[in-house]
Amino acid sequence: MIDLKPSRLSVVRQCTLLRLKRSGVYYRPMPENVANLTLMRLIDVQPLETPYYGSRQMTRHFRRLGHEVGRK
Repeated sequence: MIDLKPSRLSVVRQCTLLRLKRSGVYYRPMPENVANLTLMRLIDVQPLETPYYGSRQMTRHFRRLGHEVGRK
């Protein structure tokens, strides 16, 4: 969609015409690390086993499992 190589239209002008933010053109998403993916999987599964756990109990549970987590 946007041509980053030197052309007749600058990147700024292309973004203006397409109503895009220039920062979005250069943004490259970073992949999630393995620790985050593991924790997200646990967070998805645990409420199915103990739906009555609140945020404080979930925090204690994950800390008992050895994960460094905060309540939020």
